[in-house]
Amino acid sequence: MNAVAGLVSVGLEALDAQAALQTRVDRKYVVPLSATDGILAELTATEPATAVLEIAGARSFGYESVYFDTPDLDSYHLTVRRRRRRFKVRTRAYLETGGCWLEVKTRGARGTTVKQRTACGADDRRRLTAHGRDFVAAVLHDAGVAPVPVDELAPTLVTRYRRTTLLLGGATASRATIDTGLGWSLDDPARTTAGVDGLAVVETKTGSAASALDRVLWSRGHRPVRISKFGSGLATLRPELPSTPWNRVISRYLDPATAVDAARATPAQR
Repeated sequence: MNAVAGLVSVGLEALDAQAALQTRVDRKYVVPLSATDGILAELTATEPATAVLEIAGARSFGYESVYFDTPDLDSYHLTVRRRRRRFKVRTRAYLETGGCWLEVKTRGARGTTVKQRTACGADDRRRLTAHGRDFVAAVLHDAGVAPVPVDELAPTLVTRYRRTTLLLGGATASRATIDTGLGWSLDDPARTTAGVDGLAVVETKTGSAASALDRVLWSRGHRPVRISKFGSGLATLRPELPSTPWNRVISRYLDPATAVDAARATPAQR
């Protein structure tokens, strides 16, 4: 993504001050990695105030997320069934900067995503401490999620990827992320057993209104897709699980037999 180098930079504190968006509408797109420079060039021509997150001179950062679920995969099955009171629990580690957070996602009004988090130690990212379990239980209770056996939550899926974060210009504060090199593992993050090659997952995080980046993507024929790092990844690695919401994404982008063609395809060919 050479176009990122030409963007103005923004620090993490300024990004969070302008577009924290812990309650938001998420739209996700899968686009060929080769198309991202053209998309960013058109975006900055439309919204020249677009900025990229920069920390210590870096504009791309490695992430590791560990998703937790019950032995019966309650979180996964609630997600697959699109239940109103679904939830996700994960730790997110920032590999270069060393930060780590325990995060709980629930659903708010009108389909918004509500994310709450608390700091955790990097050594604790594959387990829930007593503080972590208390935090998860309190968030789920306040969100009205049906009783969850928090003591039974255990690591279920590991994802790794590199992320570039944009602060989008325009009338409404919003941000977007571009994830590349996305891979999944059931246990060892060093052993990737499924991944997205030659493709970027672009996610816009806005209030109720679409962002300038959404409009650029639409103009180029890209439409939001249902892809979940947790759901799509676990369904790909465990094909015996129900996967209806992500069947199209899995067959088009995650199946090795078709992923190469998807990375080369134009929007009109999809």
